[in-house]
Amino acid sequence: MTLVSEMLETYPADLGDIDRRKLADCIRECYACAQTCTACADACLSEDDVASLTKCVRSNLDCADICFATGQMLSRHTGYDANLTRAMLEACAMACKSCGDICAEHDHMAHCAKCAQECRSCEQACRELLNSLG
Repeated sequence: MTLVSEMLETYPADLGDIDRRKLADCIRECYACAQTCTACADACLSEDDVASLTKCVRSNLDCADICFATGQMLSRHTGYDANLTRAMLEACAMACKSCGDICAEHDHMAHCAKCAQECRSCEQACRELLNSLG
């Protein structure tokens, strides 16, 4: 059991019909993607041809911010707003798809290849949680 799962288990109120495994997976993926995108943006800034990576850096930073915010929101359950949760998951999945697509264009750089892979994993986790919410 991971710390995310352990924290969900300690929540004193009922979480309703939410799939705790999918929720925990999504929270973990959001934080992992935020870190990966931040590191990728930083690595892009260290490349020789930084000017050609401007769109990638911007996409990385946008995705990192959205993933972090989504992970934070998914970690809070008191006063749950299903519509806001769905909107955040949609935005996160969209940011991950966009960033993953851009990084895949630069997959000759190891940091972009790894970032594209993590973005795909986070996008999938967001979509799986979203689909489980009904």
